[in-house]
Amino acid sequence: MRNITFTSHGVACAAWHVPAVTDTLQGPAGRPCIVMAHGLGGTRDTGLLRFAEAFAAAGVDAFVFDYRGFGGSDGSPRQNISVRRQRQDYRAAVATARHLPGVDPDRIALWGTSYSGGHVVAVAADDPRVAAAVSMNPATDGAAALVQLTRYAGVGQLVRATGHGLLDATRALTRRTPHHVPVVGPPGSAALISTPGSEQAYLSIAGPSWRNETCARTALGVAVNRPTVHAHRIPCPLLVQVGTDDRIAPPAAARRTAGKAGRHAELREYPIDHFDFYSGNWQQRVAADQVAFLTAVLERSTVVSHSV
Repeated sequence: MRNITFTSHGVACAAWHVPAVTDTLQGPAGRPCIVMAHGLGGTRDTGLLRFAEAFAAAGVDAFVFDYRGFGGSDGSPRQNISVRRQRQDYRAAVATARHLPGVDPDRIALWGTSYSGGHVVAVAADDPRVAAAVSMNPATDGAAALVQLTRYAGVGQLVRATGHGLLDATRALTRRTPHHVPVVGPPGSAALISTPGSEQAYLSIAGPSWRNETCARTALGVAVNRPTVHAHRIPCPLLVQVGTDDRIAPPAAARRTAGKAGRHAELREYPIDHFDFYSGNWQQRVAADQVAFLTAVLERSTVVSHSV
């Protein structure tokens, strides 16, 4: 594993390059590579490496990065979850991955989970060179997520989140330090994620660079984050993995996103909740399905590019 630094909009971002350990998918132009980043408030050292290592074992390089303002990356304000900036970072990471030694620039895949599971839908829709995308327990419709939040936590939780968000937005306008709320916490807390059991589950996979805080203004943008509207434009194979018991990323919204992608999408469902994707037997099963999908797609890409 190599430490890599790349630039996104003038800011240095930190990444790991995990090279493939087999030449199984080696082609005339090199090996495929998958670009990976975390979901809501996550960092690359929070449960992503076990997926990256599974890809490397199958012959796919992995490029795992931190968004600006998170983990090992520079940028301020720290811990600010911005959909626009994070998608810009994905595009910058893809551009960097295409120039990694030994990597085939036309066999770049995207991998996202939760919030970033939505990002990869939007990014892939705008980049016809992307060879494949994996969207795991994705948040694809912010409006649907708010409806689900109201159902399990009540309208009061939504009102509190909005209040914290407005306070932070006001502080940003007046150039004061951000007002933070926890990323995850117990039910009834001010955390963005407060479903029963979420705090313990998130903390169990948290890496040393992860911080349980985010700028509260994040809550104000959730409803307008709707990557599902881009799904019909995706030109590459897309694997959508849904937890049927997911209480954070609405499964029905993810299914609709797969439906909009039409023939390009493969939908797989698992009887699990949101954080069950990241550890234990379910993580191994989910990762195995991802490896099988990517191997099939990227092997075809090798044959096609070699025959052209």
